[in-house]
Amino acid sequence: MDGEKNIPEFYIILVEPKYSGNIGAVARIMMNFDFDNLFLVNPTDIDDECYKRAVHADKLLDNAMIFSSFNLAIKEIDFLVATSSIESKKDKKHLRNSINLEKFSESINEINGKIGLVFGREDYGLFNEEISLCDLMLKIPTSEKYKALNLSHSVGIVLYSLYIKQYTPKTVRSIGFIEKKKFFENLNLLLDKINYPKHKKDITKVMIKRLMGRSYTSKWEYHTLMGLISKTIDKINKK
Repeated sequence: MDGEKNIPEFYIILVEPKYSGNIGAVARIMMNFDFDNLFLVNPTDIDDECYKRAVHADKLLDNAMIFSSFNLAIKEIDFLVATSSIESKKDKKHLRNSINLEKFSESINEINGKIGLVFGREDYGLFNEEISLCDLMLKIPTSEKYKALNLSHSVGIVLYSLYIKQYTPKTVRSIGFIEKKKFFENLNLLLDKINYPKHKKDITKVMIKRLMGRSYTSKWEYHTLMGLISKTIDKINKK
């Protein structure tokens, strides 16, 4: 229906949570703000303490999907958002360049498909390898005196920020997992064709992924970029 507001399909992904009480508290806060999809990667046991902390969100725990690895959990997610209390202050360190929570909450309506909000371990957070697989990194502003938040508190703040925003109708169809996979396959081929330095290749691909993530690349922009890369490769092959 014209004028109807749309909300993206969110998936809360907890990577190796160590404490069952935190999983239960996350389930409760998800229910508070109408988020239904919980993915757990190598979690601790879902025990009585977990259900006790979940209160009335026991059905959400029952329906939670459990995965043996992060790669399996994100296999069908179109857009991934890492969360971390550690960010980079240097422009060249693209891996941990973060986006502001308020800006993210206001602009996420431009994304279609499945959006994964990824939260790391209570004691260590997310590994660099996991963050590199995400399109954006999100940082919740906290005091320099003590940056790290409790897992369930982090989830609650992010979900609250998303919940209170009034989403406008989507006018742009953003690209999903399949398009991004194809784009980076072609980009990788182009970098090989131009003999791009191997030691710079990974960080360059992360930088481009962050740029695309912050701009919420549309279908039209995707096809334009793909056409540019394809024509460049064709030109090189004809030499």
